[in-house]
Amino acid sequence: MKKIVLLFMMSSIGFTAVAQEKETVKYPQDANKNHEIKLNAFSLIAFSSLDVSYEKLLNKDSSFGISLFYNFNNIDNDLYFPKKFSLTPYYRWFFTETRYARGFFVEGFGMLNTYQDRDYFFDSNEEVFTETDFALGISVGGKFIIKSGFTAEIYLGVGRNLFNNDDDSFFDNSLITRGGISLGYRF
Repeated sequence: MKKIVLLFMMSSIGFTAVAQEKETVKYPQDANKNHEIKLNAFSLIAFSSLDVSYEKLLNKDSSFGISLFYNFNNIDNDLYFPKKFSLTPYYRWFFTETRYARGFFVEGFGMLNTYQDRDYFFDSNEEVFTETDFALGISVGGKFIIKSGFTAEIYLGVGRNLFNNDDDSFFDNSLITRGGISLGYRF
């Protein structure tokens, strides 16, 4: 009887080890890869702006990162987007239980941002104004990963600038947006 119990216990341990081995092989893009570099393709195409991000995966449910945005457009351009620069640290919480830091997420972010705009006066003179502010906000999105480690994500968020929100300001930039379609690589 002892031999049967011992054989049963050994076989169940062996099955557990095989099951765990198959689980790690099932998602090889998750094995020991905790870093991501991304480029926001939407900002590059739509606004001729560079938006690059680095993200560190903490565990299967969360990550933190930082994004750097710079707008190369001149203020004289008709398609000018007023945000000139931003530095955005963020924290993401993922809702997918079976996969490592992918799927639907909610993000909290802070954004140091600089806006540039112009003000026209009645005497046809124009003056360019630059304003720097800090915003807090929230985003939602989804992240998808293929076996080779390439990532794609889509996200959209809104925040509010905390300073420089007086009514006499030439800027109406109290609300800020964050969003895009990013392509990257997990390593």
